[in-house]
Amino acid sequence: MHGSVVNGDATWAAQQPLADRFELVVPNRRGFPPGPDVDRVDFEDEAAWLDQFLEPGTHLVGHSYGGVIALLAAARRPELLRSLTVIEPPCLAVARGNPVIDAYEAKSALLWGATDDPEEFLRAFLEGVGAPAPSRLSPELLQGARTLMVERRPWEAEIPLDELASAALPTLVVSGAHSEPFDIVCDVLEERLRAERAVLPGVGHAVQRLGAPFNEVLADFVERAD
Repeated sequence: MHGSVVNGDATWAAQQPLADRFELVVPNRRGFPPGPDVDRVDFEDEAAWLDQFLEPGTHLVGHSYGGVIALLAAARRPELLRSLTVIEPPCLAVARGNPVIDAYEAKSALLWGATDDPEEFLRAFLEGVGAPAPSRLSPELLQGARTLMVERRPWEAEIPLDELASAALPTLVVSGAHSEPFDIVCDVLEERLRAERAVLPGVGHAVQRLGAPFNEVLADFVERAD
């Protein structure tokens, strides 16, 4: 499950070599190319929408906002999943009360409403999550920016950590060692869900773009979960 700004094909391009070993199901969330714009995105609605792609034995992987969706989807339908992997999900509420998290949430909240220009908004957002900004924004990126602007704020998500922990679902939490707030969130998820943890530096927030190093970690985890 991809996150904000770009669709599934762009998010998971570096995982295509895994198709030789696994069946890859890469849905494009509503509001992202090639689909039309949407007026509103809510992570709870997206978690319910994801049901159609889940079958018994699914290994669910989510990046960023898609990681928030994946956590909620796993809590909804744990019986369908064989494992869960999340990459730097911005579910700040799991660590609320930590001064670093509270400051990051307050800073992030200022972005929404600061500008109505999708390009300006996107550039500020990418800087905030530690992702590089392209020199030129394609029509696809501008659509992703418009969708980002109408997403429900991910720090509003209440992740049912106790329910997920009780499900005893094999879980992998991945971070990129570039952001203290994301590290703190991943630390909480690792502890509360008794999850495995992988730290793969080098590309910032979109850890999956490392390609082979990430793919090896993911494939090893999935095969052990099976």
